[in-house]
Amino acid sequence: MTLSTSAEGVPTDRRAGSVGIGRAHAKAVLLGEHAVVYGAPALAVPIPQLTVTATARVTDGPGDVSFAMTGSPSRPMVTQASDGLRRLITEFMAAMGVDDSPHLDVLIDGAIPHGRGLGSSAACARAVVHALADLHGREVTENETYDLVQTAENMAHGRSSGVDARTVGATAPLLFQKGEVQGLSIGCYGLLVIADSGVVGRTKDAVELLREGFEQHAGAKERFVHRASRLTEEARYALADGRPEELGARLTDYHDLLRAAGLSTNGIDALVEAALTAGSLGAKITGGGLGGCVLALTRMEQAGEVTQELYAAGAVRTWVVPLRGPAEHAR
Repeated sequence: MTLSTSAEGVPTDRRAGSVGIGRAHAKAVLLGEHAVVYGAPALAVPIPQLTVTATARVTDGPGDVSFAMTGSPSRPMVTQASDGLRRLITEFMAAMGVDDSPHLDVLIDGAIPHGRGLGSSAACARAVVHALADLHGREVTENETYDLVQTAENMAHGRSSGVDARTVGATAPLLFQKGEVQGLSIGCYGLLVIADSGVVGRTKDAVELLREGFEQHAGAKERFVHRASRLTEEARYALADGRPEELGARLTDYHDLLRAAGLSTNGIDALVEAALTAGSLGAKITGGGLGGCVLALTRMEQAGEVTQELYAAGAVRTWVVPLRGPAEHAR
């Protein structure tokens, strides 16, 4: 789409019917949930199979924004998402120097289930940023996109680590630590089987539960962060050096850490046990906790049996994600 612009490069012709489109994808955290906000490292992988597309359309009427989401998210979830996205749109207009405020209809169409720890809210926000950029004929840098997505994420989740905001636009696994992000070296090749428990996770409640535990027990935070950091670093090097059994063991160890902190559920634990019994190298909850999804590292020849056992243990759906590096993700 080509827009006419003023001498300053600001679009001057956004007629009713003008459309912008943006896209993003899901993510999963391998290790590092919760501890990353205290300075520990975290490892995350993109899930390109699960995508979201945002369409922003200019319509006749006073300056306002109307949101619609496909699927059947709950009303509170839609309200929470639209509040963050409205703030994001306001910030986008200010950052990009868009002075006027046409009426926008924003449609979000995605395959990422809400509230499962797969980065649905961040992916929606990223897709909206790029839809607005497309609509207004603007280029947005990755850092500008990140800052705008964080605007929505902080409203949705409180203090957001930034892992979701980065990974929903990544093309390969990433390492996060103390606000810095870099690509991961991949020497292990296997499959990540992700199983949806069917239960919406409660990130804010999980964060509060963890914080209360830290306050009630002297040294609990330091022990948690130290253990999480050690497991994540060991997993990082196992991933780089091609030691899948050790990587899998660290995944299971991290699940035990989160479970001990009260962040798992009986249903999640049953899925983890089912994956391990079926031959997975390791399995854990992924995301904020108290619901959501389980992630299992599996050899290709075992993926079918693992998936079957996960369904038998209560999974409502599964996805299989190859564990691979940047060049392979680009194929």
